[in-house]
Amino acid sequence: MQIRRADLADFAYFIEVARHRSFRHAATELGVTPSTLSHAMRGLEDRLGVRLLNRTTRSVTLTAAGADLLSSIQTPFEEISEAAENLNRFRETPAGRVRINVLEDAATLILAPVIPIFVERYPDVELDISVNNRLIDVIESGFDAGVRYGGTVPEDMIAQRLSADIRWMAAASPAYLDQFGQPDHPGALSQHRCVGIKLGNNQIYDWEFERDGEEATIAVGGHITVDTSHALISLALNGVGIVYGVEPVLRPYLDSGQLKPVLPDWAPMGPGCHIYYSSRRQVPTGLRLLIDLIREIKPLGL
Repeated sequence: MQIRRADLADFAYFIEVARHRSFRHAATELGVTPSTLSHAMRGLEDRLGVRLLNRTTRSVTLTAAGADLLSSIQTPFEEISEAAENLNRFRETPAGRVRINVLEDAATLILAPVIPIFVERYPDVELDISVNNRLIDVIESGFDAGVRYGGTVPEDMIAQRLSADIRWMAAASPAYLDQFGQPDHPGALSQHRCVGIKLGNNQIYDWEFERDGEEATIAVGGHITVDTSHALISLALNGVGIVYGVEPVLRPYLDSGQLKPVLPDWAPMGPGCHIYYSSRRQVPTGLRLLIDLIREIKPLGL
């Protein structure tokens, strides 16, 4: 069977649909409309004479033929993409697109100070940044890399440190502490209103404390749980209760007096932010340059 030029373009479309399991998400990635993508897939199926995709109103799954096609063409297309990326070595100005999935805190604390310099130095590199605290498979989701705290980086990835270790601490508004008092030991937190933080895996984070070799891990229940630092800070500022997070996020509010430290002698250090990517893929030039710049500027130390 002879492969036509249209087939090659539609094969690239098919790979994105298979990766996202969604016409809408794949269309966004490719910069086309979902209807254009759906029409292209039907045309490819008609030309090949087999159904590649099972479509429902909620999802898209691969047929056996689709899975077989994906396993056959995905690696060659990745190699073509890497070959095109290699041409950056011969350009005076690096170009291309880099997609990264970033923890909310890292977007604020690490990327925000670096991006203005990056876009000035490398105007032809396109950065696609998705801010998401959920733990996802970044490679399966089409990202070149992810940024997370060191303890949550998948073991099968190559990781590079982007920051020094970070202190974790509890804090509350002066109004809350005036009304309910300052706890003198982590165990006393059970008598306070504590705002829980939900991790990317939907678990509620246990607050960790350490002082002079004594460690305490507190399971925070409470009636309020949030999954973003932005919401956490807002609730703390409004006196809802005691919150727990990384010191660099809390620091501006501590310095202004809007928040006060809680159990400051018990604040432990934790792994800093790391960027991670697949060992099976070549690192895109734009991603390498971004990593180098972060490590040069050291927005959170290194």
